[in-house]
Amino acid sequence: MKIGMRGAAVSLLALAMAAPVLATAQQSAAAAANKETSVLTSEREKIGYAVGIDVASSFEPLADLIDVAALRAAIENAFAGKDPVLSQEEAQATDGALRMAMMAKSGQPIPGMAPGTEAPKPDPVKVGQLLGGYAVGPSLTQIKDDISLDALFAAVGDVFAKRELRFTREQAMAELQAFAQAKAARVSEENRRAGAEFLAANKTQPGVITTASGLQYQVLRAGSGEKPAASSRVRVNYEGKLLSGEVFDSSYARGEPAEFGLNQVIAGWTEGVALMPVGAKYRFWIPSELAYGANGAPGGKIGPDATLTFDVELLGVMP
Repeated sequence: MKIGMRGAAVSLLALAMAAPVLATAQQSAAAAANKETSVLTSEREKIGYAVGIDVASSFEPLADLIDVAALRAAIENAFAGKDPVLSQEEAQATDGALRMAMMAKSGQPIPGMAPGTEAPKPDPVKVGQLLGGYAVGPSLTQIKDDISLDALFAAVGDVFAKRELRFTREQAMAELQAFAQAKAARVSEENRRAGAEFLAANKTQPGVITTASGLQYQVLRAGSGEKPAASSRVRVNYEGKLLSGEVFDSSYARGEPAEFGLNQVIAGWTEGVALMPVGAKYRFWIPSELAYGANGAPGGKIGPDATLTFDVELLGVMP
């Protein structure tokens, strides 16, 4: 998904949360969704219902503008790893129409329209496809196996129809917080174990050097220039990967080298790049304690206690 479309979806969500709550909702669609789950017995159902409360509360001001069936289909589509049904052009147009409708509902003047002019209503099916395919679906994909969609849409139905909830919004938030903490703990333990096993095997490979801190590196290409100090500013090309091989960052992909101070990066970089002469290319294996530790990195690509691999070319030491 292009960054511009994600930005539009985020701005739409912010607008929805700031608008006054509507008095009406799609009663029939919400009721149909609610029939799917009447009792919350499993953890997946409880988490799904809590997520549904959160999602529906954010979009409640849009309730009469959303086709719930299209919203669900778009989320299922995202969970299946498919591209959104709406094209970028359709999504941008729907986003614009929806924002105009929300401005009209909140009494704000609409640029380019005479005062008192009724804003055209967006297609509810396309609104559901927009929100599910570009906002909700992608944001929930990482936990799709942990939640029940039936329970999620039971909550959407309850919120949109203004029925009594199975548990309070405060209880839903507590449920989500407990879930997030438990999931982070599981991921952290898995990453620690995988990292320790990998590094133990990797240090026996030919050409791999392990420093006193636990950093591992291999010289891919020797250099002959100066070595930077730990406080130097350097110019580098690099690619960072998880142990799975997934690339999470790359100056090569951006098409330009990066410049930064070695005292402004993770400890594994500070130590490792200081070992390199200009012109060299090294591969580093950085244990989590020298990387992003128990918190992981913002954005979610680097999880808690993840061991990382970097290929780094030192292009220069800046004056």
